[in-house]
Amino acid sequence: MSKAGSFFRDNGLTIALVGVFAVCLLGMVWSGWLDHNAALADHGQPPLSVIDYFLSPSFQSALFENWESEFLQMSAYVIMTAFLFQRGSSESKDPDKDNPEDATPDKKRRSKDTPWPVRAGGLWSFLYSYSLGIALLALFAASFVLHWLQSTAAANEDALLHSGTPQSALEYLGDPTLWFESFQNWQSEFLSTAVLVVLSIFLRHRGSPESKPVADPHSKTGH
Repeated sequence: MSKAGSFFRDNGLTIALVGVFAVCLLGMVWSGWLDHNAALADHGQPPLSVIDYFLSPSFQSALFENWESEFLQMSAYVIMTAFLFQRGSSESKDPDKDNPEDATPDKKRRSKDTPWPVRAGGLWSFLYSYSLGIALLALFAASFVLHWLQSTAAANEDALLHSGTPQSALEYLGDPTLWFESFQNWQSEFLSTAVLVVLSIFLRHRGSPESKPVADPHSKTGH
């Protein structure tokens, strides 16, 4: 196999997901732009260009509102599956066995293939041991702050259109609108994750690492 073919085979999942993300983002921009300009026309305001709409608080707020919920879901999932179990689910560790992901990395510290933070030991090894959850939490926090600030700006733009009173970012932090925007996404993310955990007990998808082997009993936990 050529290097190019090997690259696409080895990275196909990431390439496909990023490609679908790009298509969906373009669809979000296009449809949101048309809807936003229709709303501006109803208020006798001039339309925005696609670029201006993409950079507008209205679009940025909606974008980061969704990113925030996804990163919250993934960070919570990574952290909760480290110590919580669901017997029979392919998404859970087996509560009755020693799982390899629980092993301390100390014994492999001197291996040449071991990542350098593990070889360094101490704080570096500790941080690296929990780096996935930390990174996802940081992405959630950054997305939430961006959603909060852009939602504040969007609400203030809407207030000006309707002769309302603008709010500061701190004032808007107590506004029910901000939390409604967040909670409406958070609840769906946790529901979908719970559904996946439970359905993976009884249902299969041949070839997917998210599924147990088709012939395995429902009682088997993990892959």
